[in-house]
Amino acid sequence: MVNINSGGTAQHTFDAIVIGSGISGGWAAKELCEKGLKTLVLERGRNVTHLKDYPTATKNPWDFPHRGHLPEAIKSENPIAGKCYAFSEATTHFFVKDKEHPYVQEKPFDWIRGYQVGGKSLLWARQTQRWSKFDFEGPARDGFATAWPVSYQDIAPWYSHVELFAGIAGNKDGLETLPDGEFLPPWEMNVVEKHIQNRIMDAYKDRYVVIGRCAHLTKPQPIHLQQGRGQCQARSLCERGCPFGGYFSSNSSTLPWAAKTGNLTLRPDSVVHSIIYDEQKGKATGVRVIDAHTKVATEYYARIIFVNAATLNSNLILLNSKSSRFPNGLGNDNDLLGRYIAFHNYRGSLTATIDGYLDTYYYGRRPAAVMMPNFRNVYKQETDFLRGYMTFYTATRSSWGHAVGGDQIGANYKKNIAEPGGWSVYMMMQGETIPKAANRVSLSKDQKDEWGIPLLSVSVDYDDNDVKSLNDFLQQGAEMLDKAGCKNIAPNDSKQAPGLDIHEVGGIRMGTDPRTSLLNKWNQLHACPNVFVTDGACMTSTGTQNPSLTFMALTARAANYAADELRKNNI
Repeated sequence: MVNINSGGTAQHTFDAIVIGSGISGGWAAKELCEKGLKTLVLERGRNVTHLKDYPTATKNPWDFPHRGHLPEAIKSENPIAGKCYAFSEATTHFFVKDKEHPYVQEKPFDWIRGYQVGGKSLLWARQTQRWSKFDFEGPARDGFATAWPVSYQDIAPWYSHVELFAGIAGNKDGLETLPDGEFLPPWEMNVVEKHIQNRIMDAYKDRYVVIGRCAHLTKPQPIHLQQGRGQCQARSLCERGCPFGGYFSSNSSTLPWAAKTGNLTLRPDSVVHSIIYDEQKGKATGVRVIDAHTKVATEYYARIIFVNAATLNSNLILLNSKSSRFPNGLGNDNDLLGRYIAFHNYRGSLTATIDGYLDTYYYGRRPAAVMMPNFRNVYKQETDFLRGYMTFYTATRSSWGHAVGGDQIGANYKKNIAEPGGWSVYMMMQGETIPKAANRVSLSKDQKDEWGIPLLSVSVDYDDNDVKSLNDFLQQGAEMLDKAGCKNIAPNDSKQAPGLDIHEVGGIRMGTDPRTSLLNKWNQLHACPNVFVTDGACMTSTGTQNPSLTFMALTARAANYAADELRKNNI
């Protein structure tokens, strides 16, 4: 029995409701509030205020009881979250604890979550490339998924819109496969990375090596200073929360900006149970929320609803939003809701060493890798697998003193630990996976969480295409490193489960045909057009580039459209 607190309808009524406060939810809030809409943002986790709630941001290694390492008890209690690169003694407070938020793994899937205001925008890796026309055109050209209803040209102005506000460091490289954007000054490659860049581009005329693009303020502009943000300090402590506002997060940027309009109401500790559908009106009228602590249910009402709970949770919410009109979940007339989940294949990596350059070093801890846009199957099908992969690499010197051998005491030892070791190279893939109906999420029929909501059941896996792409990367990567003069080249297949890439997309995909998709080109549900989905769940495919910038651009575009349609009384 759900205990509902009805309250006063007027005080629970808004122009817009946004479910989720992460990267896309923050952007929805900013755009809707700027358009004058009274907007309620619902976040299932606790409140996190910029600066105030970053307890470890400025701590030294020796300030932590375990020097940043995880105690065995925490590791054993969090076998899933513990696999994430950012999960440490300094960041556990920003991660969901495995025991507290279970889900069903029909197949192994590492679901990494951060339930708090700001969501995973406090934890993301901040790599922000525009998709190219090839990423948007791939499904239609190659026939592996429904066609995207939008093109690069449709999204390009919105890429510019979000880049200018968020602050993206990058270089204008003039590549068709990696469109340029509105950039702050780029980070620099070090001497070994430039050496490898030159060797690869000399050897291959279709492979372009460029410095990474990332959401870091290398040179803050007036718009960033107005947000109260400052220059990135290259500390590489980003996942603790940045006290300088040097990287983009909802907490430092979009949510405070929305709050300044006076139109934002932020409600943390609000677990969304479902979206309320009015069959007589033929539209959604609100959201049912369960208080995370009291378990009391409350209903909030609005004319438009943006679903930005992150891919899998957005699928869960729509699947659980059942009515006589939609017995299988809101908008799910075609049984596609929850299907065609895709992700990025991160299994492949290589390590190597390279001689020389011992008289050079580099500044700070740069937040971007060197990257190479996809060169496989770009203009036509050339291999025995569909699509391709983006490649990243970095060159570093081993830590000071860690590579010391011989004497462990005395003058020679002191001399050796004062110098860094030799150079090593790390290269990795980011492979596009092909959306398949069999890769899906659904609601558990017999298990519920503590708020009475069915657990999400996940059945997502690799296929032969992913293995072929992986093997091609390992072969091509080794060849490229060899041509660059590297030694001791070692390939690795991590065999990690899907999910650890934290790039899951799909399940509520966009398209032109209501028979083969759930959302139209404006991210509206075909069957319930006052509900918009603009996080990763809306994606028709996963592309080879990182997805977050595209989430932001699609969200800003849809929010402006929704506000205009609302003003015209078209929704």
